[in-house]
Amino acid sequence: MRIVFMGTPEFAVGSAETLRAVGHEMCAVFTQPDKPKNRGKKLTTSPVKDWAVEHGVTVYQPCSLRKGDDAETSLEVLRKIAPDVIVVVAYGQILPKEVLELPKYGCINVHASILPKYRGAAPIQRAIQDGCTETGVTTMKMDEGLDTGDYIMRRKVEITDDMTGTELTECLSKSGAELIAETLCKLENGTAQFWEQGYCENATYAKMITKGELHIDFSKPAKFVYDTIRAMADEPCCYTFLDGKRIKVFRSRLSGLVSKFPAGTVADGKSFAIVCGDGNCVELTEICPEGGKRMTADAFLRGKKLENGMKME
Repeated sequence: MRIVFMGTPEFAVGSAETLRAVGHEMCAVFTQPDKPKNRGKKLTTSPVKDWAVEHGVTVYQPCSLRKGDDAETSLEVLRKIAPDVIVVVAYGQILPKEVLELPKYGCINVHASILPKYRGAAPIQRAIQDGCTETGVTTMKMDEGLDTGDYIMRRKVEITDDMTGTELTECLSKSGAELIAETLCKLENGTAQFWEQGYCENATYAKMITKGELHIDFSKPAKFVYDTIRAMADEPCCYTFLDGKRIKVFRSRLSGLVSKFPAGTVADGKSFAIVCGDGNCVELTEICPEGGKRMTADAFLRGKKLENGMKME
């Protein structure tokens, strides 16, 4: 099949690579514009762009597909390419009706949840944060709604007790790549079935992650704090403050300690256990102090003495 691939993050690269490997013609890639990153504001390319350049696939980076000159130019480009299908994997833009209706087989999306649960921008992190024990991937024929189109195939994936957002992303990326290859095969041979999502009481919205919620709120129950830390690891990463300095928190565990100290205080300075809102404690196990490098909490505590009752800011 002649494919236009739309995607941006590392999660999408596996799908692009798999489709190319099984013999589909990758006519073009659409990805988000290069963006300034970190203090130096150096322009950074997306993982999907890097993949496309490496494999000699033409790249387009419109700011918008819905309005302005970029949208008109992009639509003209797509009409000239005349793809059989547009595959969309975490692209980061809403497609207009004109694009949705352009390919023979429509626009097929790989979404990182079992739709209709966790529609929206951050399905992987929200599933972990909510303490789910399973999630999955869905292929869907896109419509003008937000992840509301008819689904074609779904595959479940287990979320283990200590799985992080990074680990689950890698797992779902692999499953999504396999599923989109199977889906296109079914579309091409005419065996694909389309299932309405319909109204569902279990439908949930996975809202975009904000910078503010990465600041750990120890007033929440310990299980929620723990789940949030692992959901956001290793990117975008939660943080807290100690002595006015930011500490990124990559890993933690439920310590089993129960304390009468107020939430947000150190219950055990020898293990970096912090009291949460329900009196239970979360032990910070892998961190990065401001201006330092990523390290275990044990290594950090060899150079920093914590007193029980110290307040995390």
